[in-house]
Amino acid sequence: MLKQQVMAAFAYPLIVFPLAIVWHLVLFKDSYLTFGYFDGEPNIAVGLASMVVQGAVLAAIYPMFRLGSDGLARAIKFAALLGLFFWTSHVLALVAKQNVTHAGTYILMETVYLCLQFGLFALALALIFRGAGRKTVTSA
Repeated sequence: MLKQQVMAAFAYPLIVFPLAIVWHLVLFKDSYLTFGYFDGEPNIAVGLASMVVQGAVLAAIYPMFRLGSDGLARAIKFAALLGLFFWTSHVLALVAKQNVTHAGTYILMETVYLCLQFGLFALALALIFRGAGRKTVTSA
């Protein structure tokens, strides 16, 4: 189980970091500048460090998450629940704390981004943890 947790901890930033760079700094940089998302230049190193910590935490708690399902269904439920938590603390909190230009568009764009982020992470979790915890039957 520890091997899968380490793999999941590494998978999260490997998935999320390039997605975040491409989404926020390449494809939609002008939109995010208009939203007031960046105050100056983004600190890439701190962003990556936060993703490493997030990945470690998510990987540590995933094995404890059981809602009567396994495989991809379990991973999707986990990612949806934690993605919703991230959405409220990341997207809604920003809109609540500062005057975001075009707040509705910002919320929509970040919702799509987080769905991609956690959807891809759910796929990774399902692959990494497939078969984990299954007992093998041996004959005597």
